[in-house]
Amino acid sequence: MKINEIYRSLQGESSYTGLPCIFVRLTSCNLRCAYCDTEYAFYEGQDYTVDQVLGAIRRFNCQLVEITGGEPLLQKEVYPLMNSLIDSDYTVLLETGGSIDVGKVNAKVIKIMDLKCPSSGECDRNLYANIEKLQPHDEIKFVIGTREDYLWTKKILEEHRLTERFPVLLSTVFNEIEPKQVVGWLLEDNLNVRFQLQIHKYIWDPSTRGV
Repeated sequence: MKINEIYRSLQGESSYTGLPCIFVRLTSCNLRCAYCDTEYAFYEGQDYTVDQVLGAIRRFNCQLVEITGGEPLLQKEVYPLMNSLIDSDYTVLLETGGSIDVGKVNAKVIKIMDLKCPSSGECDRNLYANIEKLQPHDEIKFVIGTREDYLWTKKILEEHRLTERFPVLLSTVFNEIEPKQVVGWLLEDNLNVRFQLQIHKYIWDPSTRGV
């Protein structure tokens, strides 16, 4: 499989925010979100076998692993990689863009599925059938860049009863909209969601890789 980078840092998003985590970033993505912050993962990478990736992970003293991208589900080798990590008692997070079927993902993997809002430019690529393949421990993320995004998110939450079924994460497009504005909206509407910031972009320079 083609790997862009493997590193240990703090988890910057999700309900696991702040915990030490090993990140395995796979190369390639089928989406081109307007606010993408990992465009370098579209094409850059080196070939690894599953065993080589596992070896790199074992060198870190950490049991939390996130598989991310790009879009990691584009590479078929990611499935045996996740299975091997689960079999080795790692806690495995999968960050996926929500446009590819998650049905083959190991049930013990915690899927963090990003439903694309209108300002991403990729809203039409959301595969809503994936929602029925998620489990209660999985999480759904919305990245808000505009008021339109927020109103669209509210509609999707209601249509699919998402807050009744899964942890829901709301974050903002970095430097595009004031977080306090989105927080004001969700408090006014009493949404049962977790607001989050990408804390790694506040700890390190937002353009820094490997963090």
